[in-house]
Amino acid sequence: MVVTEEMVMLRRLFTAIVLVASVAIGLPAQAEPSADVQKLLSTGECYGCNLQGADLSGAHLIGADLRNADLRGANLKEANLEGADLQGADLRQANLKEAFLNSTELNNADLTYANLSNAVLYSAQVEGATLIGANLNGTDIFNTPVGIGGQSPDAPEVQDYELPEDDYYAPEE
Repeated sequence: MVVTEEMVMLRRLFTAIVLVASVAIGLPAQAEPSADVQKLLSTGECYGCNLQGADLSGAHLIGADLRNADLRGANLKEANLEGADLQGADLRQANLKEAFLNSTELNNADLTYANLSNAVLYSAQVEGATLIGANLNGTDIFNTPVGIGGQSPDAPEVQDYELPEDDYYAPEE
């Protein structure tokens, strides 16, 4: 069999592809943290930063300025966000499992489908925050006005209204 130059090049290309694929599959990706992540971790200031999908698990972000930050899908598992300002932040589908949110500012933040399971939510500001589909299983909530069942915690109570007799069931005595 005659080996042509074309066959040699194809063999080299195939070998290179196999080598790259085996390295890519065998080793976990170790991407450098983004400039915004580095800025946040070094200064605690990250107003309007793009932190989408960032791994901030276990991070100490006490008093951090994360106003209007994009934290969609970010991993904040076990993060300490005490006193952090997340006003207007986009936290859709973020993982805040077991996070510590004491005196955290979450006004107008979007926490749609965020995982807050087993988190601590003490004295947090949540006015205008969206919690649609958020997982609050096991969350310790204290002094935080979280509405359950779709009614705003600030909605006035219905008082002094009597139902006509035909509209409700009254058991006979």
